[in-house]
Amino acid sequence: MDKKYDFRTAEKEMQQLWEREEVYAYQNGRERKVFSIDTPPPTVSGSLHIGHVFSYTQAEMIARFKRMQGFDVFYPFGFDDNGLPTERLVERVQGIRAGELPRSGFAQRCMDTVKGYEEEFKALWKSLGFSVDWSLEYQTISKKAQRISQRSFLKLAKENKAYMKESPVFWCTECRTSVAQAELDTKDTDSVFYYLPFQTEKEPLMIATTRPELLYGCVCIFVNPKDNRYRDFIGLTAKVPLYGFEIPVLEDEGVIMDKGTGAVMCATFGDTADVEWFHKHKLPYKKVITEEGRIHKEVPFLGGLKVKQARSEIVRRLTEEGLILKSEAITHTVAIHERCGTEIEILPSLQWYIDIMSQKERFLQAADEINWYPEYMKKRYQLWVENLKWDWCISRQRYFGVPFPLWYCKECGKPIYAREEELPVNPLEDKPPHPCSCGCREAVPEAAVFDTWATSSVTPLINAGYWEPESKEKEILPMGMRSQAHEIIRTWAFYTIVKSIYHTGQIPWKDIMISGFVLAKPGEKISKSKNNASASPSRLIENHSADAIRYWAANAKLGTDTFFEEEELKVSKRFITKLYNASNFAILHLADYKASDATKLLPADRWILARVNEATVNAKRLLEQYETGQARHVIDELFWRDFCDYYIEIVKERLYQPEKHGEEERRSGQHALYHSLYGILQLYAIYTPHITEYIYQQFFSRYERESSIHLTQWETKEEDQNMLEFGQHLMAVIGGVRKDKAERHVSMKEELPELVITCPAWMVRLYQQTEGDIKACTGAQRIMIRS
Repeated sequence: MDKKYDFRTAEKEMQQLWEREEVYAYQNGRERKVFSIDTPPPTVSGSLHIGHVFSYTQAEMIARFKRMQGFDVFYPFGFDDNGLPTERLVERVQGIRAGELPRSGFAQRCMDTVKGYEEEFKALWKSLGFSVDWSLEYQTISKKAQRISQRSFLKLAKENKAYMKESPVFWCTECRTSVAQAELDTKDTDSVFYYLPFQTEKEPLMIATTRPELLYGCVCIFVNPKDNRYRDFIGLTAKVPLYGFEIPVLEDEGVIMDKGTGAVMCATFGDTADVEWFHKHKLPYKKVITEEGRIHKEVPFLGGLKVKQARSEIVRRLTEEGLILKSEAITHTVAIHERCGTEIEILPSLQWYIDIMSQKERFLQAADEINWYPEYMKKRYQLWVENLKWDWCISRQRYFGVPFPLWYCKECGKPIYAREEELPVNPLEDKPPHPCSCGCREAVPEAAVFDTWATSSVTPLINAGYWEPESKEKEILPMGMRSQAHEIIRTWAFYTIVKSIYHTGQIPWKDIMISGFVLAKPGEKISKSKNNASASPSRLIENHSADAIRYWAANAKLGTDTFFEEEELKVSKRFITKLYNASNFAILHLADYKASDATKLLPADRWILARVNEATVNAKRLLEQYETGQARHVIDELFWRDFCDYYIEIVKERLYQPEKHGEEERRSGQHALYHSLYGILQLYAIYTPHITEYIYQQFFSRYERESSIHLTQWETKEEDQNMLEFGQHLMAVIGGVRKDKAERHVSMKEELPELVITCPAWMVRLYQQTEGDIKACTGAQRIMIRS
């Protein structure tokens, strides 16, 4: 091998080798058991950052691990390229608004834009050495994905699990669309409690509100029947300040008595409590806020103003009229749309839903059927399901997405569904398959598109080609593993479980691997919107190597967040240099190596092979629990301490001076050196695939059967506990000598007149056989062994 490892050349050459030899091609389970992976299709909404690399690389290591355990790994990659994130990317890049173009024209711009980003994403994953079978690639906007997504909807509608109704929904006035409960985030914001008098025939009822702009939408006042202060007001009417119309005072035990004044105005709609009361008490609806985030034109004083402008104006008018009795600055939590950060409004709208509320117990049961890694992440899922309040709203008033496959009869309004054999359809361009059952031949197309999660939730079905002629469902479902970050447990994980149970009757995957975030600083997630990524992944690869980044990515415990600074890659680069140099040393002494099982091994050689076996067993156990970081630390200890710091030093003279130690002793060292280094390279192959493959191709490929180290398999034997104990004792002896010399500030090469070794009786024979090695690496002239 060359004296210095050139990663820029080597990594490209190894990637070409893998592609040329089809090393990672899925073999349809013809000869080996299948392990299938449901990889999160990255959202096409901008460039990837180190946070993506962190989580995706951890999952890719598992794909490599499973392949080296003898599995036929089904490892596809997709791109989530439809829906609001992609729309916003195209609007930003091209300086347009979706509504300014015909839908077909805007959709084409989206398709053209995402193609470039997907090629960029794909190039990055390849440059990181991802062992993906790219023939399995998919896009969520592709014809196949649209067909499966639309078929999912049609089947749910036929089973009455998908339905349409007009109901209050979470609405983003910036994105102009409904959003699901799972797409909400929260933020603390400064606000003001305004105390207003609602006049009754007895005396004024004091109400504290943060949203006086909704006064025109008041439909009643609620008090708690247990609240003695207001019991006599129940059944009376009260006048709304400024507007003067009367509303009833009603009772409900849901009113929090120690919040505000304990009496609360119910307006349509200020929050989810208003919605619950609206349904429970069958209250009337009064429109105040429009879909565009303005006050409805018919609202006196405020019509046409934006919400926050209206708040300022109504406060000004109330103040002039002497109707604000007190104001109190507060901080409270508001719901925002996670995509754009806009505060959510609640508006009535005709939308499509999937029933999830009636099946909450089944979805909770599913959590127990899936293996969660780490285990505590299951609780996040359970809490989310337990606290669900509404069915899943799946329709979005947007432009670039998978269309609903239906039309509405112009006469009676009844839905006309597409035929499954005609999917995918676009109702804006395609005609309905038949007249309405009422006889009317005219239809109005559904203009909404699916929520992007409605399609992403069928990724296992897309991977399997479910309902398609070439279905792989029997091969890969339920899938072996889902990898994802913890913030989308409530969306991607939950919705996928919903769809899988509804369509297949079983869980979508056996295991779920939850990764943490990469943080720019404490509490701050790296994200495109915050522009806080230190450098692009492609630049990091160019400057430091893909293997260096991958080695770093396996540093954290599964599910935990970590920090990233470019400085941290120095550790990775030091490791790569060490691995290459140690391999170079070994290969130099293996030039005349002849494989032979008949070689009689010395104790130190038996020990290092036992240590490699032990590390392999322990790393395998951790990797089966998806702990890539903890497994790497097990392997690191073997490589840095046992192999480099001790074994190479122990065996070095025996390899260099066979005339002193004997040819048989040298062959023992060669055998152990070959198999221990080979085992170490196999262990590191899942972390640093390029350099391990490069070393394998330079030397080991002439002895091993497989064309790539990544097609070899980890082998383990029964642990030799005696040799492991002897090795620990031997390292302690040598370490003690080193420590003594260091404390005396003398050279490690300085001769030692006598070394006394005290050990258990059963080790005496092993130490006698190891005297030559101990003298060589300690400088001891005479060795005394005592039990």
